[in-house]
Amino acid sequence: MTGRTIGFVGLGSMGRGMAGSLLRAGHTVRVWNRSPGPVAAMVAEGAEAADSLAEVFAADTVVSMLANDTAVERLLDPALLAGAAATLHVNMATVSVALAERAEERYAEHGIGYVAAPVLGRPPVAAEGRLNILVAGAPELLERAEPLFAAMGERTWHFGVSPRQANTAKISANFLIACAIESMAEACSLAEAHGVRPTDLVEMLSGTLFPGPIHSGYGSMVAERRYEPAGFRLPLGLKDVGLALEAGAARNVPLPFGSVLRDAFLDALAHGDGDKDWAAVAAVARRRAGLPD
Repeated sequence: MTGRTIGFVGLGSMGRGMAGSLLRAGHTVRVWNRSPGPVAAMVAEGAEAADSLAEVFAADTVVSMLANDTAVERLLDPALLAGAAATLHVNMATVSVALAERAEERYAEHGIGYVAAPVLGRPPVAAEGRLNILVAGAPELLERAEPLFAAMGERTWHFGVSPRQANTAKISANFLIACAIESMAEACSLAEAHGVRPTDLVEMLSGTLFPGPIHSGYGSMVAERRYEPAGFRLPLGLKDVGLALEAGAARNVPLPFGSVLRDAFLDALAHGDGDKDWAAVAAVARRRAGLPD
């Protein structure tokens, strides 16, 4: 696909890095975003500006990275799809299983290929082209998209032929991260209440029982109470916990921790932490333990 024009929708903190990776790989990238600032920044890096979604869908392949179901719904507009020249849409957003199923059906009605490819990684990782990409869709469509995945990520993980399978995998992964943040918050609160420094606890845990980026990265944020700047805002964490609960209810899968997490995120939002990283949900555990702010 090198040298082909790629339409790109959504230039948030993740999308900017991903679009930049496509540019560096030699693709022509035509970008659209609701606010003009990020578009201007990408044009300065060599992208083309699209005046409308219709211009984006004039490209053969469209990549989108949007925040939620509501934002993605705009890309399911029958009028937009009826006039599209695009033959493939790669949706990299974390969306509900229900929307993934509806999107697959809508795109099929208009003869456009559709694959899901949500990602694991924070904005710096996206900017470096080192994302882990979780994909599902028809094999021939995934093969067409593989050069794009190679440009944006360091590994592509395959989860099936139905796009909803990739979205289910991503929802499950984010649910597990949220559980890890909550468990680290509670453990750090317990340690601090007994005079143990949370930073010492996290250093030991991430170097022994729980090595890896989640416990070391988020564990440090929790222990240091360092929630800004936000790499993944707290309302998005609440959204993803809600997606897990919704997916569980659809198949009668109980998620008891999910209800605890939902209430903790709501508590954090009620205390004004909406602009902080979702690791700020750890402040709820501190409040419950009576520890000082």
